[in-house]
Amino acid sequence: MLTALGTVLGIGAFVAVLGLTATAQGQVSDRFTALVATEVVVEDSGVGDSEEPDAFPADADQRLRKVVGVRHAGVWWQVEQAPPLPVRGVTLPGESGKQDPPVFAASAGLMGALRAEVQSGRVYDDGHEVAEARVVVLGIGAARQLRVHDLGLRPAVFIGDIPFTVVGVISDVKRQPELLSAVMVPRRTVERLWGGPTKSGQAKMLIEAQPGAAQVVAEQAALALRPSAVERFKVIPPPDPRTLRDQISSDLNSLFLALAGLCLIVGAVGIANTTMVAVLERTSEIGIRRALGARRRHIAAQFLAESGLIGLLGGLVGTSVGVLTVVAVALVREWTAVMPISTAAAAPALGAVVGLVAGAYP
Repeated sequence: MLTALGTVLGIGAFVAVLGLTATAQGQVSDRFTALVATEVVVEDSGVGDSEEPDAFPADADQRLRKVVGVRHAGVWWQVEQAPPLPVRGVTLPGESGKQDPPVFAASAGLMGALRAEVQSGRVYDDGHEVAEARVVVLGIGAARQLRVHDLGLRPAVFIGDIPFTVVGVISDVKRQPELLSAVMVPRRTVERLWGGPTKSGQAKMLIEAQPGAAQVVAEQAALALRPSAVERFKVIPPPDPRTLRDQISSDLNSLFLALAGLCLIVGAVGIANTTMVAVLERTSEIGIRRALGARRRHIAAQFLAESGLIGLLGGLVGTSVGVLTVVAVALVREWTAVMPISTAAAAPALGAVVGLVAGAYP
């Protein structure tokens, strides 16, 4: 039983690794489709002449939302002033009031494109944009840095010497994670107080498209924003999902197959060691059998049969353990378990082969 344990662990790891790889590939595919394959980025290329100082018009969000296949769209850029704008939050006695998290201008539509998860409060909307309201949304990192905890007290932060009411704190975003440590201010408020982007190419637009519509949206985005100056925009569509998914699958397969092979080698060494000891301890038995007429091939067949049966038994048990592991992990993670039938069917035979190979030298 102890000898078979090495094969159980090796085959179990082999089956579990391949099953988890297939299951993870399914999850990678789903998440890729939901996030990367639906993301389009539009940048200010700085090319071409235009009467407007900003490449993105004031109603850029509304223009993109009219394009078929667009779910959310928003413009953002980092506010840069000379000297830099100091940012202060709630200060306690003995603490420095200057915290200086980065300040970003972000239109209301950006929150939806980021897939922001609100921890407390809410995100600002088009009404705040139109009113040029002095409100901010904080990323969770900036909220901790500025000592903002209870929004029921209507806390304020100071950007420069101007107070802004904190209306919400976001705990997570699916895109642009650097914004979790930032202070986000409505775009029109930033333009009224400090002006637009300070340099060409700084402003960007993030678009979330419906699944399957990203390529078409990328072709129409620049035209929807400025029909007379499409050269001002550089549109970055998502990569081909099949190519990237195949690359990810290939990388995962190579890594996990190497780990599974290592487990099998460990199991084979265990069987080989035990079989070697068995041969050394049974020399008298082997001698008696030889004296009674047994040939070398008969002795070899005896020990190979023993090691092969040990490997087969370990393969059967290990396959069961591996399949149960895949199912258990999928249940805990709320995934769809995927187990290639060829792997589950071939694993016991692979255990027998490992046993035979391990018993050949002894």
